Amino acid sequence: MPTMTAFNPTRFFIRMASLAPTPPELVAAVIFAIAVLHTFSTKFFAHLAHLQPSHAGLWHLLGEVEVVFGFWAFVLIAALFVLSGKDATVSYLDGRNFTEPMFVFAIMVIAASKPILQAVLSLVQTAARLLPLPKALAVYFLSLSAIPLLGSFITEPAAMTLAAILLRDAYFSNRLSSRLQYSTLGVLFVNISIGGTLTPFAAPPVLMVAAKWQWDTAYMIAHFGWKSAVAVLINAAIVTGLFRRELMAKARVAIKGGSGGAVPPAVTVVHLLFLIGVVVFAHHPVAFMGLFLFFLGFAEAYKSHQDRLFLREGLLVAFFVAGLVTLGGLQQWWLQTALSDVDTTALYFVATALTAITDNAALTYLGSLVAGVTPEFKYALVAGAVTGGGLTVIANAPNPAGFSILKGYFRDAAISPFGLLLAALPPTCVAIFAFQGL
Repeated sequence: MPTMTAFNPTRFFIRMASLAPTPPELVAAVIFAIAVLHTFSTKFFAHLAHLQPSHAGLWHLLGEVEVVFGFWAFVLIAALFVLSGKDATVSYLDGRNFTEPMFVFAIMVIAASKPILQAVLSLVQTAARLLPLPKALAVYFLSLSAIPLLGSFITEPAAMTLAAILLRDAYFSNRLSSRLQYSTLGVLFVNISIGGTLTPFAAPPVLMVAAKWQWDTAYMIAHFGWKSAVAVLINAAIVTGLFRRELMAKARVAIKGGSGGAVPPAVTVVHLLFLIGVVVFAHHPVAFMGLFLFFLGFAEAYKSHQDRLFLREGLLVAFFVAGLVTLGGLQQWWLQTALSDVDTTALYFVATALTAITDNAALTYLGSLVAGVTPEFKYALVAGAVTGGGLTVIANAPNPAGFSILKGYFRDAAISPFGLLLAALPPTCVAIFAFQGL
């Protein structure tokens, strides 16, 4: 069992400096760092597109956050070919698990379909009538609280897709102030990240360790879920109260969840069955991708009850997550060192900070490889990973989905990474209070 000592920054940096990464690992770390910096520079590339219209296509491409990690993953693969040769590079790719990118793509397209959206909107509007709030505030509050918590059952990517589309159609489409836009995005990302912890299968960072550490739903609710629910409700209540006047003035809560008329109940039921099937087989890509292809055929057969499917958006998000998987596979040499040999309180905050620059699922997976850890270590690692999941677009796998859906309503159709970071800090502090103070 590792000794948990107080965190000593000097000893930590000496230990990091003493590491001896292989040339491919060192190159991968440099490329990963460049990719992270690139995510914070997308607005710069979007601005270049206006200044240099002759190269606008290239700058727009590099200004798409969803493209960043896929682009730099390609650079990494090219570098590995030079450094290690074809066989080693192909072997590395074969060893990566791309189930999560495929799942995010499938669940995002199905969850964003018109029948599912109409069903969720109907439930939200029914619940809104039960709250002692004006409808404009009630729908907003439920979008940032009930739907993120629902993510514990339908998975976080599905919850992110549904919440982002509902917020887009009811609020963002009516020119919200920049302050409200970023505040909403920050709370949405944080609440989705912590709201999926009522079960062991919905949040990617929990899913990575639940089976190995034998965490079931009862354990998750007792140790994480109730604390997450408290933080989710507080965050949603605070942002709703702070912006109640603007929300009342600009809300469009009489939306219909898509163009055209109501969807027949039978079509909605079939879509829900497809959604449930993909969730049930989330760890088996052959099964859920087969269901997804069947879903595409059904949607085509009944296209009079469909809007445009989110195929482009889903593919871009899957490309982003796949790039993160590819780049993250060679970061173990420094990430595990950062997670070991610290006390549990320090580990919690280290995990929260590292999550902002890495995918939190990759972080918990690498932490699970540390042998002989205590229950306190396990709690601190996972709690920190979900706490920091809203700080950046790369921190949590569902974030690119919400980013893709909402970014067109921000100034210059781009979301500032620094703006998101600042907006996510207050709800993150509430999450810290819940996980460390309750």
